[in-house]
Amino acid sequence: MRFNSIRTKLIVFMLIATIVPIVTTMIVTYSYTAKSMKERALEDAQNLLYQGQRNVTAVLEELNLGSLNVYSDAELYRQLQTGLADFQTDSRVFAALSYMKSSVPAVHQVYLYASLGKRATIVTNVAGAKRANDIAPFPDLDAYVGSGESISIQPTHKSHTYGFSSLQPQQPSELVFTLHRRIERIPSSEKLGYVSMDVKLSLLTDIVGQLYDVGEEDLYVVDDNGYVVFADDERLLGKPLKASWFSGSLAAGGEESGHFEQGGALLVYERVQTEVAGWTIIKRIPTSYLIREANQAAAINLMLLALSLAVIVTATIIVSLRITAPVKQLVRYMNQVQAGNLNVPIQPSGNDEIGLVVVRFRSMMDTINNLILREYKLELANKTNQLRALQAQINPHFLNNTIQIIGTLALELGVPRIYALLSALARMMRYSMDNEASAITLRDELDHLKAYVELQKERYENRFVFHVDVDDRLMEAQMPKMILQPIIENYFKHGMDKSAEDGVLLLRAHEREDGLLAIIVENNGAAIPEWRLSELRRELASVAYSHREREDAPARGASGIEEQSKLSADNINRSLKLAQDDAEPKIGLNNVLARMKMVYGDEARLEIKNKEPQGVQITLLIKRTVVEGRTNDESTDRG
Repeated sequence: MRFNSIRTKLIVFMLIATIVPIVTTMIVTYSYTAKSMKERALEDAQNLLYQGQRNVTAVLEELNLGSLNVYSDAELYRQLQTGLADFQTDSRVFAALSYMKSSVPAVHQVYLYASLGKRATIVTNVAGAKRANDIAPFPDLDAYVGSGESISIQPTHKSHTYGFSSLQPQQPSELVFTLHRRIERIPSSEKLGYVSMDVKLSLLTDIVGQLYDVGEEDLYVVDDNGYVVFADDERLLGKPLKASWFSGSLAAGGEESGHFEQGGALLVYERVQTEVAGWTIIKRIPTSYLIREANQAAAINLMLLALSLAVIVTATIIVSLRITAPVKQLVRYMNQVQAGNLNVPIQPSGNDEIGLVVVRFRSMMDTINNLILREYKLELANKTNQLRALQAQINPHFLNNTIQIIGTLALELGVPRIYALLSALARMMRYSMDNEASAITLRDELDHLKAYVELQKERYENRFVFHVDVDDRLMEAQMPKMILQPIIENYFKHGMDKSAEDGVLLLRAHEREDGLLAIIVENNGAAIPEWRLSELRRELASVAYSHREREDAPARGASGIEEQSKLSADNINRSLKLAQDDAEPKIGLNNVLARMKMVYGDEARLEIKNKEPQGVQITLLIKRTVVEGRTNDESTDRG
């Protein structure tokens, strides 16, 4: 299917006119729906995270209040200040720790360390209360509340026994986050001990589990140091969050809440700021999950679009074929006429405007066949007969017989030079009288030319030399008859210095890379004046018997063919008329070029130019062909 045809343009235009609006509507609708869904999801996520932040804040505040019982319980605080230990004080410590454990739901165990006396106490759900004397505090305490802040929360980790090995296996390990508080002597900062409360992660899970869709979305609780307190993946718990989106202001702790898009997901965060800890709740919603409904709608639209396209393409092709089929048929008729088939049967294609054009075209072709074409063929036949008649007038048969009689008489009288000249003239006459051969070989033309030059040598008393440089492979090349003699003859008429004795006439031939045979004739005679040379070239350019005229004629219609027949006939007639007069050099050249173009068309060319320092060079370019029945090897043997 060609892109410059009416059918292609019609199909493409109709497809564009239907597909572009549909696709544009789908894109706009999809974009608007996806944007609306993102905005709605963002609003819902912000509301949920705000509520989750309130709940987490309440839990942390409750933990903070529970840890402050070490100050509000006077007996427990006095024991930490004095370091006294007896059965009654120990019971009081157990009771106070048990109260702290029960004050906050999901507390796994409570650990108390008294610096005075180096005593450690732990209260658990299963193993009850345990006590140890004269031991060091648990190592994690110094890392979190040994100096600086007096309260801190350790990120999620597996619960441990704080050095009480007897707790295992009665007290299994669980995922917990721990509140550590350093107990000080008020109002000074003297350290009295530590209290630690392990809180089950399930408490936090119950709160934040309502803030996201498990399996579709991700939720993280991260402390100010970047450690994960809560995540679906347990491998991340208690470790630094190294996600690419957790950076910049989010990791450093900037605004209280916000959102951004990165890595194909929408991230919404809300900060939890309490006296106990600073946490950030982060919700990660994949974009594909946000716009899943838009994708479903887009998939349905694509199916509808595919169905619509199938219907549209089918209808478009059918309509285009019905509209353009008569036009393509008319083009085929025109192509056949252009190829030379002027009797092509033209059938009407309908009753519409295109059908009317076909009918008018058929009528026009009938007129051309009946009038112009017949006149054109008759004109060509007449010119062919004129050409043959001209050759017959120039070379009468009886003249050849007379020359033979004179040559015989010259031998009888003992004058062989006269016989040689007459023999050369006789060969020329026989060559000219052979009207049956429309094309001859380069070898035959050179034989005729040598006979002509032999006569000219006698006439001008050998005042010039003649050289022929032609490869034997080219001797059997086919060419029109008598095209070299007029070119050589111009040298004797217009270029040769009659008083000089150093005249040079050279003929050479070679085959060019483009397959054309180049025959070059050059001499050292007088140069052609520039104004005359320009005039000659214009006259040669006006000789036109070309295929281009025949190709242009169908495009111009009946008037074009009529113009062509007149133009070709006028050109041939002008060339033949000029050939009858030998007074000017342009005559022979025009005649030669006209006959070359009759045989080879526009591929035949005749070029003329002056040589330096003097002389003229004429080049003939014709298509190389070999006479049927002869091969290159035979040509070589014959030469």
